[in-house]
Amino acid sequence: MSVALHSSKALLAVVLAAFLTGCPEKPTGTESAAASSAPATTAAPAPPPSKPAPKAEPLKPRDDCPEGSAGPGTFKQPCDAKGDARIMDVKWTKKISDAGPTFSVQSKAKKVILFGAIVVYFYDKDGKQLELKVGDKTQKKQRCTGRIFAGVMKPNEKATLTFSCVKKSHVPEGTETIEGEMQMVGFADASGKKTDYYWRNDDIAPEDRPKGGVKAAAK
Repeated sequence: MSVALHSSKALLAVVLAAFLTGCPEKPTGTESAAASSAPATTAAPAPPPSKPAPKAEPLKPRDDCPEGSAGPGTFKQPCDAKGDARIMDVKWTKKISDAGPTFSVQSKAKKVILFGAIVVYFYDKDGKQLELKVGDKTQKKQRCTGRIFAGVMKPNEKATLTFSCVKKSHVPEGTETIEGEMQMVGFADASGKKTDYYWRNDDIAPEDRPKGGVKAAAK
C-alpha cells in the first residue's frame, strides 16, 4: 500500500513538472499591447538634389559713358577708358604749403563730378621717378580717393586744391617736379549729393610712370 502510494506521488510530480516546464508563459496584457503598438521603423527618403544657384546676369553697359569709354558704370565696373584719355587736367602749381602740394585741377567733363581718385608722382631734376615714404613703407606713387574736391566740380570748372592724403611730409627729398593724374571720377546724381556712376582710366596711372605721363599714341 505504501509502495503504491509512493509511486502515485512520484508519477504526479513528474506530470506536474512536465506541465510547468512545457507551457511557456504568456505575455501580460500590458506587454502584449506595447509590443503590438510599437511603430515599424522605415528609412527616411533621401532629400532631392539641390538646384544650382541661378547665375547673375552680366551688367549692361551704360549708354551715357563719356566718349571713348564703356562699361556698366559701377565702382567695380566703371566706364573704362584706355590710352591717354583724361577727364580732368591736373597740374602742380609749383607750391608746397604746410598742408601739402597745391594743384590746379580743371574738369573736362560734361557732367558734375562728385568723387575723385588722384594719383601723384614725384621726380628729381633729371626726371627720375622718386619713391616716397608712407609710414614704414616706400612706394612709387601716392593715391587719394573720395570726395576730394571740397564739394563738386562743375563742367569746365577750374579750382586750386590741396589733398589731405598728399601731405608735405610725403614729398621726397630731391623732388623737382610733382605731377598728378585723375585716374577715376564719379558723376553726381540729380541731387548732387550721391554718385550716380563712375569713369576710370588705369592706363594713365601705372606704377612706373615717365615724367610727363602717358602720351597719345602716334597715328
